Amino acid sequence: MTLSVLTLARGRTAHLTNLVEGLRRSDVPPDELVVVDMNDEALAVGACGFPVRLVRLPVEALPLAAARNLAARRSTGRHLLFLDADCIPSRSLVGAMAHALAELDGLICPEVLYLGPDDARGAWDEPDLVAAGRTHPVRPFPRSGRRVEPNAGLFWSLAFGVRKTTFEALGGFDEAYVGYGGEDTDFGFAAEAAGVPIVLTGDVRAFHQHHFVSDPPLENLDDIIRNAEVFRGKWGRWPMEGWLVGFERAGLIRRTARSIERL
Repeated sequence: MTLSVLTLARGRTAHLTNLVEGLRRSDVPPDELVVVDMNDEALAVGACGFPVRLVRLPVEALPLAAARNLAARRSTGRHLLFLDADCIPSRSLVGAMAHALAELDGLICPEVLYLGPDDARGAWDEPDLVAAGRTHPVRPFPRSGRRVEPNAGLFWSLAFGVRKTTFEALGGFDEAYVGYGGEDTDFGFAAEAAGVPIVLTGDVRAFHQHHFVSDPPLENLDDIIRNAEVFRGKWGRWPMEGWLVGFERAGLIRRTARSIERL
């Protein structure tokens, strides 16, 4: 079985370098790495020991759904491992994901440990990342083995594996979502509606590299408003509830039953 690792790149080149270095150290290397390059100037990735496919998509905004679909179309593997550019794969991640996808048809999510601002900034070793990493407070993983997650809203696209045939059968990410926010929750809901389980596995990990974030993400306010309305029209409920509540409390939006007014 072949496995393609897929990632998107816009800025955060140092993070991407660590992702590639993690893949270089993998016990089982990927069959290829597909990078959708959304930078103004073309990326260059050095020799890796496995093929690297760079796909140019210069854009002004961040068409995350469309970019992930493009990466999947350009891939050759029967199995896909999506990793955000700020994630470092553990040594066992690629091999374990290929094995899991051979056994199970689902969206398989490895545990992600969150690093601090000084972690993985220079030379790093995996035991140091394990020691420094912190679990996410609202997304608990089993200590070992796999667990089906009944809440589709807890599917996040920063690190997950899926069979390519299943990804295509689900229609990929809905490109009605333009820019940032909502597209991964929508994909989780689509999987649930199709009977494709969301599976959390505690046996393998990725490490999320620190970067500045705002909460709620004010810089993406317009994208989130638009995408939240797309989601509400499709699924009958609001996504990104925490962010929307934060915007409401800040006096930036007003929600009605079906729409959001920007104040």
